[in-house]
Amino acid sequence: MNEPGKTSARAQSKTSLPRRFYESVAIEDKGDGFALLLDGKPVRTPGKAHLVLPTRALAEAVAEEWRTQRDLIDPATMPLTKLANSAIDGVPGREDDVIGDILSHAGSDLLCYRADGPQGLVEAQNAQWDPILAWAKSVLGAPLALSEGIVHVAQPQASLDCLRQALKAHDTYSLAALHVMTGLTGSALLALAVALGQMTPEEAWAAAHVDEDWQIAQWGEDAEAAVRRTARWRDFAAAARLLSLVDD
Repeated sequence: MNEPGKTSARAQSKTSLPRRFYESVAIEDKGDGFALLLDGKPVRTPGKAHLVLPTRALAEAVAEEWRTQRDLIDPATMPLTKLANSAIDGVPGREDDVIGDILSHAGSDLLCYRADGPQGLVEAQNAQWDPILAWAKSVLGAPLALSEGIVHVAQPQASLDCLRQALKAHDTYSLAALHVMTGLTGSALLALAVALGQMTPEEAWAAAHVDEDWQIAQWGEDAEAAVRRTARWRDFAAAARLLSLVDD
């Protein structure tokens, strides 16, 4: 039986969604990008900019999100559109701020904070995280220091500078995706590993949840936590997909 108020809250949330107001969805080559059209009219972002995507592949993927909406438009089922809006409205002119925020996560990266026990968890962390730290050191030139528990450890400035250079190589859309992926995992290294082809999105997501999965193996899974994790994975997977689509 549902708890009192939960059914009505869900129903209220659903009825508050906007109704689908368009019939056709198309894309138009604008020369400098691909515009999304609803019934032949250009779509605007929340910031009132035109929704123009850098590649046809990304434009088609965003258009498909709009095509699959039914009677109501549910933003929760449109993660690529949300990311594109964020990239257009929130990144241009603020690239250094976005990179700085990603680097703030790198300064306390998930992969650098290790459990001192139980042994099974220690081994799981080592197996999943050590290869990425070794890759960051050898390929990105960014060795990072480790700490046990939650005691903060300062990272070498030279390493953070190397990570900054790696991030600067990415365009507006990729930075928006990396920002989302870093926030969802607590690890700039995992986000960069996906962007640079060192890990698949699934591998990075598993690595970000070593601690949680170990706890689940010991004590079982909480149903509400599983729902939240599924929603977060949807956003992470969409960000990783956007990275690949802007390269097409």
